[in-house]
This record gives sequence, structure tokens and C-alpha cells, in this order.
Amino acid sequence: MKQKTTLLPLILWLAISSLAAFAAKQTNPIDLKKGANVIINKEETVFAVASRGSATTTFKTRITILNENGLHRAKLYVPYDKLTKVVYVKGTSYDTYGVKLKTLKNSDIVDVSAITDNSLFADNRVKIANLSHTMYPFTVEFEYQVTTTNMLFYPTWAPLDEESLSVEKSVFTVTIPAGLKLRYREANLQQPVAMRTEAGQQIFTWEVSNLAPFKSEPYMPPMAELVPMVRTAPTDFEVEGYAGNMETWLNYGQWINKLNAGRDVLPEATKTKIAAIVADAKTPEEKAKRIYNYLQNNTRYISIQLGIGGWQPFEASFVDGKGYGDCKALTNYTQAMLKTVGIDSYHALIRAGDDVAPILSDFPGQQFNHVILSVPMEKDTLWLECTSQHESAGYTGSFTGNRKALLVTPEGGKLVSTPTYTATENTQYRTATVKLDEKGNGTANVQTRYTGLSHEDHRDVMQNASPENQRKWLYKNIDIPAFEIQNFAFELKKGKLPEVNEKLELSLRQVATLSGKRMFLAPNLMNKWDSTPNAVENRKWDVMRASAYTNTDIVTYEMPAGYTLEYKPTDTNYKTEFGTFKTITKVDGQKVTYERTLQMNKGRFKPEAYAQMLEFMNNIVKADGQQLVFVKNVQ
Repeated sequence: MKQKTTLLPLILWLAISSLAAFAAKQTNPIDLKKGANVIINKEETVFAVASRGSATTTFKTRITILNENGLHRAKLYVPYDKLTKVVYVKGTSYDTYGVKLKTLKNSDIVDVSAITDNSLFADNRVKIANLSHTMYPFTVEFEYQVTTTNMLFYPTWAPLDEESLSVEKSVFTVTIPAGLKLRYREANLQQPVAMRTEAGQQIFTWEVSNLAPFKSEPYMPPMAELVPMVRTAPTDFEVEGYAGNMETWLNYGQWINKLNAGRDVLPEATKTKIAAIVADAKTPEEKAKRIYNYLQNNTRYISIQLGIGGWQPFEASFVDGKGYGDCKALTNYTQAMLKTVGIDSYHALIRAGDDVAPILSDFPGQQFNHVILSVPMEKDTLWLECTSQHESAGYTGSFTGNRKALLVTPEGGKLVSTPTYTATENTQYRTATVKLDEKGNGTANVQTRYTGLSHEDHRDVMQNASPENQRKWLYKNIDIPAFEIQNFAFELKKGKLPEVNEKLELSLRQVATLSGKRMFLAPNLMNKWDSTPNAVENRKWDVMRASAYTNTDIVTYEMPAGYTLEYKPTDTNYKTEFGTFKTITKVDGQKVTYERTLQMNKGRFKPEAYAQMLEFMNNIVKADGQQLVFVKNVQ
């Protein structure tokens, strides 16, 4: 009887545990561990707007770290500056059995500067809390609160913010006084916002649960476009006494005008100097280019980010006297110099960077990280990157080209497009002559012209690397199996479509291979494709190609005496919506001429088009691997 009495609680406990496990499985059918390094068990973000000029954010999270690839989530980073204050940071960690490992003390929280090397004045700092552990899995809990008077920015909620992360539950709440208007943009949510009014506060709540890890695919759109996300923004706002409205781009531009007002005054001596610089210029464009050249030769970029200074430029007289400024200040200075010679120009706010996601044109707000100058001309617009000491006037390139910018006119803001560079402008045109000996070795003289986006890597190497490092870069980037550089030279030609001309003298080892009396030659010397992306079954996302270009190679070989052609590959010509590819091989005695042209188009295609794109790419790989066969004549 005692044994039965002892076993009963155990049996009941097992039964209850089984039922609990079954219930949990029914409510959470997704295996959150599969494909995950991290599980967000529970996360809550509350953004409480107190007025148009202040708000408080409270954040709580519980995270399970499954392996070392998720260890970075055991660190919490809380940035702050003059306008944002950290109220508290808390944290606790637990082992796999739920036993407490550590509770954060204030002395455990590291406080460091967050300014970059090119920052002279900046107040950006970050508090770092680290609860890393060496035995997996383990769990961390973090909580922090910050207050801000920088109401340009309302939060963006993106619970699935990286790959190999799953989310059990995440909640985002915004509270805002009834007299203020919240603007928001939802994407890819399980359910829309829940709204209610309570004690004079509007309360907006979003929630997601059981999100499996995001699976990336080759050539997919930006991840931020595909995952659950809520963007919020103010209507009326205030920053350090500057009040504004952000409901339209026009209104936001008017606020920028408030910040810029009266900051374009130059010393009389500088006005006189500028007038002399452009005295004999024949056109407004020539005047603008001379002033831009003066800017590049007499100033340098230094980041200045102090409070409202993150958006308000330093006075033109400051830049004139100091010789430095950030993007806003240098743009303002250039605008002031142009104004002295009767040329109108406008600040253009832009989201700069290679491969950045486009701004949301239908959701006005502070979505920008950079300022350039737009100078309208009679037939075109001259865009000036005022932070660069080397860039060509009028060239926007991969950093600010092919995107929307907010033009700040006297009337207010207006969205415009910066230049887009096409496949016929982003080019690589190469000619090479190769002389082979009987062992398959050779010498080559190669000349290549790079234009548009295709010239940028070579331009950067020219401007930023020593000759020795330029040579090292060439060895790393020339796609030939075995070679030595005898001589090289670069030449940069500036313009609205700049170009770099590259000259190489190379010695080649076994560019052709021997087998008995036969010599095998792959005629594509330097631009060979040898792989393609992986196939994707049941592809989910659209196919996106963000850039377009044209590559042309014309290679002439002088074969060694005594060899005759035995086999020549068939010429190729493929035309698809993704691009075109064409090769022509001609043999005339000992002279072989190989021509290859590849044009890749940019665009967005349906997921099912991925298989056709892979087929096109595989055809290129196959063609690039083809060889000519020569046979040595036997006397």
C-alpha cells in the first residue's frame, strides 16, 4: 500500500506534464529551435509620448541563446546622446535549468564613446551590458528605459531583425496624448493594430507570435521589406525649440528651412575671392564646377553631431574659417558660395550608401542619413557630393544615385530622383593581346576602360592606396590562375560619367595547357564565370537585380608556330529578360580573336523566374569554360 501511495503523485505529475506539453504543442506548433541560433521568448517595447517634444521608451526582453552563433544577443547596446538619457539598464542570466547565473550591477555596464574616427564633435555614447555564458543553451533577460527630447524619430519595430532567429512573442505599444496624431506603416503582420483610448491617451498595440527563422534566398529583395515590421512617425514634433510638422514632405522641408535660415553668410573677403575664381567662366555650370573644385581643395569632411547639430549645419563662416565641416555644413557652405555668384542651389536630404533600402516615398519622415547639393542647370541638374575631395561634379554613383532625395526648396520639401546609371553607362571594355610560347606560357598587354559604377573600385584604389598596395590589390582582383605583374598604370578621367583607364603588362604561366601533341586554350582570359547561385526549391521571394552593367572583352592570341586548329567551340548568343550574352571566336592561321559581351539588366522578377535566371547563368559558365584545341604538326 505504501508503494502505491508513493507512486500516485509521480503518476499524476507525469500525466499533468504530458498534458501541459501537449497543450503547448497545440498552441505553438512551430519548432522555434529549428534553424535558430536565438529564440526571443518574450519581448515588450513601450514608446510613451508625453508631448510633441519628449517621450520615454521602456524595453524588456527574455532571450534563449542556443549556440555560439547567437552569443551576440547576450550583449545589450543602449545608445544615448545629448538629447537621449538612459534612466536604467537591468539584466539577469540563467542556465539551461533556470538557475540564476548573474544579475547585472551598475559596475558591470560599460559606457563608451560611439563616435567614429572622422568625428570631431559628437556626443554619441553607448552603454553595453554583457551577460555572455559558455554553456548552451542559456537565457538572458534585459530591461532598460530611456527618455528623449529628439522627437524626429519614433521607433521602428522589427521583431524578426536577423536570420537564424525565432520569436515566441513580441509586443509593441505606443501611447500618445489624444491631441497628437500618430502615423504608422504596417508590413507583413499576422494581425493589424489594436487601438483604444484610455485616460486621455491613445494606445496602439501590435503583437506577433511563433515566428520561425527567416530564410534568405539569392537575389531576394532587402530583408526589411519581407519581415514583420511597423514604422511609426510623428505628425507634430519639436527638437530643441524648433517645432515642425512631418505629415507631408512639403512640411518637413519647411522645418529644415527653419534650421538653415541665416546660416549662409560669408565674409566679404571670401565673396571677393569667389568672384575672381569664376570671373572668366562662360556658363553657370562652369562657375559651379570651379566653386566645387575650390571646395574640394580647401575643405575636408569632419563629422559634427551635437544635439540639434545632427540636423542643423554650422554657419558658412565657420566652415570658411576652419576648413572643415560635416555633410550639412559643407553643403551649406557650397550653397552660400554659389549664391554669391547668382546660382541657386538646394539642399537634398538622401539615404546614402551602397545597396541601402529605398525610402518610403508615401510615408514622410526622417529617413535620411546624408545631405548633398542639387544645382539646377538649364538642361540638367548638377549634383555635388560636398564631403568628397575627389568626386567628379555631377556624379552620384552607387553612394547617392538611383534613389529618391528630399529637395529642400524655399517653399518646402519635394521628392526628386537622383541619376540612374544604366547598363550602357556602367561598362568594362577590355582589349588584350597575348603571345604564347610552346609551353603555354605567355605575355599579355591589357587595356581596360571602366565607366560609371564599374569604375568606382579602381577609383578608390587610385585615391586611397599606395603604389605597393595598388599592386597587391591587382593581384587579389585579377582573375587569372597564375600571373605576374610587370607594369601597371591607372588614369582617372573626371566627368558626369567618370572613367578609369587601366594598363597592365603581365607574364602568364600555363595560360594554355599541353597534353601530348595537343594544346588547349580557354580564350576567356580575365572575365570568366565559374559558379552560379544555388538552386532554390519552392522559392518564396521575388528575384531582384539591383544593378546593370555591360562587360566587353576582346582578346587576341598569337599561337606558337607549328600548331593548327583541331576544334573550335560554337559561338553563343543568349537573349533573356535578365540580360544578353554573346561570344565569337575566330581563328586565322596562328591568330585567335575572342570576343565576349555580357550585359546584365536590373529589375524585379517573380519568384518562378529564378530558375530561368539560373539557366542563363549556367549557360554563361558553360561558355566561359569552353576551350579551343590545337594540334602540333609532326614533320
